[in-house]
Amino acid sequence: MRLPDAFRPDLRAPLTQTWLASLWMGLLCNWPLWLKLQGLEDVSGGRGVLFTVVFAGVVVAGTGALLSLLAWPRLSRAVLGFLLLASGALAYFIGSYGIVFDPGMVVNTLQTDVRETRDLLSWRLAVSLLLLGALPAWWLWRQPAAPAVQPLRRLLHNLRAFGLGLLALVLLILAVFADFSSTNRNHKELRYLVTPLNAVYSIGAVAFQRQAAPKGPPAVIGADARLLPRPEGAKPPLLMLVVGETARAMNFSLNGYARPTTPELAKLPVLSFTDVSSCGTATAASLPCMFSPLGREAFDARASTENLLDVLQRAGLAVLWLDNQAGCKGLCERIPNAFTHQLPPGAGALPAGLCDGEECFDEALLHALDKRIAALDPERVKRGVVLVLHQMGSHGPAYYKRSPPDLKPFQPECRSNALQRCAREEVINGYDNTIATTDRMLARAVTWLQGQQAQFTPGMYYVSDHGESLGEKGLYLHGMPYAMAPREQTHVPMILWTPQTDRAACLTAKRQQPISHDHIFHTVMGWVGARADVYKAEWDLLATCP
Repeated sequence: MRLPDAFRPDLRAPLTQTWLASLWMGLLCNWPLWLKLQGLEDVSGGRGVLFTVVFAGVVVAGTGALLSLLAWPRLSRAVLGFLLLASGALAYFIGSYGIVFDPGMVVNTLQTDVRETRDLLSWRLAVSLLLLGALPAWWLWRQPAAPAVQPLRRLLHNLRAFGLGLLALVLLILAVFADFSSTNRNHKELRYLVTPLNAVYSIGAVAFQRQAAPKGPPAVIGADARLLPRPEGAKPPLLMLVVGETARAMNFSLNGYARPTTPELAKLPVLSFTDVSSCGTATAASLPCMFSPLGREAFDARASTENLLDVLQRAGLAVLWLDNQAGCKGLCERIPNAFTHQLPPGAGALPAGLCDGEECFDEALLHALDKRIAALDPERVKRGVVLVLHQMGSHGPAYYKRSPPDLKPFQPECRSNALQRCAREEVINGYDNTIATTDRMLARAVTWLQGQQAQFTPGMYYVSDHGESLGEKGLYLHGMPYAMAPREQTHVPMILWTPQTDRAACLTAKRQQPISHDHIFHTVMGWVGARADVYKAEWDLLATCP
């Protein structure tokens, strides 16, 4: 039966296409949100079904209202095409890993390198992009152009559609206001699951922050940085600061984990702190905060300021950043730095088995360290050296790539980046193998440091940037907003080694005290004997130790 022409929508009209796309994205691309709502005890049973239906109407109305403002010929198809593809991708990642797409996740995405992107690719992502994004976008672009309409008339049509969409949104919210209010108050993460509004808001927020950020060089901190006089006969410090990646404290057997994930470190006189909290739940958030003197509560990612490495270099130390991951997030721009494969003159090639042509295992960070130190300013080296080693660590979801073939004690391991498709035991096995790899790397780092005692007073300070979810509560990976992040993503390992027995004994008494990334800046300053106006003795773990 054919509808009369008066009741048939004009599929060429930008507003018609906008609302059809909004209906598609609001209903189909938000399937992870609908599943999440059905699992909430707040709105269970038949009441939950009704709430989900009304919530879907709110999402469609809000999406359609917003996009109606952009329903102009030529513009609307480009915008809708992009949002459809983005919604298809977001549906996959939110549904597969339980992530939320907030401004922090936008920053993480912008700072992701090719290797990390490759680990996230899968045929399931391709299917989601094709079915939820590419096919409707293709249909959209196949439609003939709409007849020309005067700009003023088009504007009035768009504003009317915007107003009607807002009105529908308000009426739907009022219909279930009690449930809507309590659910969004108790489950704040829901706002970042609403696709594609989460992307529109988050991208807009990041763009605004970057536009509002002050221009020019970073603000100077620690302008009065200096080194304390060394006792007569004391050797200069050599501190290896190992920045871990995605390691969670609860999977270290040093901290009581039932599986032997750290057998090599267990043989050494290292100190493992058991109650350490991270600055953030993603590298882009944690790394700059870790190297700031301000602490998590006062740290402002929008402010452009110098960091710990600048202060140490200004004090006169030799500082070197070595990276085996996606870069230093701007921290090492003003100090000597290199990636793992960038070897100093005379270092030869990396030993066979450390790299596979695409990426290197973290033990490659230890190769040719003597030659790397020899290439630094010799006058600075005489005062002391700080080596920062940035690991690939336990970066997911392809955990199986992070451990070498000869170090996979836990089997079978998940050999896919679609973690939700593997048995949870296999996911944990693959992850625990990465911890065992870090264990061996750190043990060999301590062995190398022990061999430097003729020239330096060595020490190692290891701490991870954030933790990881391995399927707990349906969550995988990391990056949840800090206020709602599970402990798995914020409870990180911190391991210290020092040959100074008095200092080690003093630190042992602090092993179970609450500690955080806030202590790193000031503890490193204390460790190497540096001081500046930004130094806080109360945040220096060594301040009361000899």
